[in-house]
Amino acid sequence: MATITRLPFDTQHIADFHASTPSIPEKAVTERKRYRTVWISDVHLGTRGCNAEMLIDFLDHVDCDLMYLVGDILDGWALKKRFYWPDSHNDIVWRFLKRAKRGTEIIYIPGNHDEMFRQFSGLNFGGVHIRRQAIHTTADGRRLLVLHGDEFDAITMSHRWLAHLGDAAYEMMMGLNRMVNRVRRWLDMPYWSLSKYAKAKVKNAVEFISKFEEIVAHEAGARGVDGVIAGHIHTAEIREINGIAYYNDGDWVEGCTALVEHYDGTMEILHWAEEMTKRESEAASGVRLAAA
Repeated sequence: MATITRLPFDTQHIADFHASTPSIPEKAVTERKRYRTVWISDVHLGTRGCNAEMLIDFLDHVDCDLMYLVGDILDGWALKKRFYWPDSHNDIVWRFLKRAKRGTEIIYIPGNHDEMFRQFSGLNFGGVHIRRQAIHTTADGRRLLVLHGDEFDAITMSHRWLAHLGDAAYEMMMGLNRMVNRVRRWLDMPYWSLSKYAKAKVKNAVEFISKFEEIVAHEAGARGVDGVIAGHIHTAEIREINGIAYYNDGDWVEGCTALVEHYDGTMEILHWAEEMTKRESEAASGVRLAAA
């Protein structure tokens, strides 16, 4: 009989999260953005690369009826090598569970970095429904396949040692990315992703992303759905491939993006660093007008 890994957040832990107070208090925002559906993935809790504060800001400013967590929310690969779990990462889990308690339906589709949760597919923990894949029906009647996407990555599936080697190189790049953004904050400049810029400039990376998108869209077409929503490659995108709508919600390590569905079925990618910059600029303009 296969050994079942103990779930890190059992019933008692979930109760503790509901009763606890987050280290970063939930903001009392009067005008929160509201969407029918929100998709986020590749948060990588348990790593220094996770932009926890930016995701917390997103969760404090956005509401939805349904939220999909499309894999790699927690990074089991990194946590096996060394334990890193600051209070801000607890705060994100607290916000997910609090959102579920308030009535938001949450569907969690584990990815390759949090694959230990796949054994719990079909179960419900604290209002979070764990699924291997899902079919989402939009407000305008389209059927979309929702999955993480690592099953279409030949390196992840066939050469795990190479995937782990690439993961180590990626961690080095993200360390450099953090250094660059510390300097940018000191210079009062907005967040900018060095790794995202480098990936866009490297031909092999561009070719890999394009091939991944085409394979995922082909699989969606073979299943008879209208489109597909994935994560995994940390590249937010909306495009049509051979008549199939392809969506990727991006990540919260490099791009800090989410895919959202409006109440009329319209889909949009939110670039949260840009949203924060816009909000801060509008607030500063308001202060200047009030002082005039």
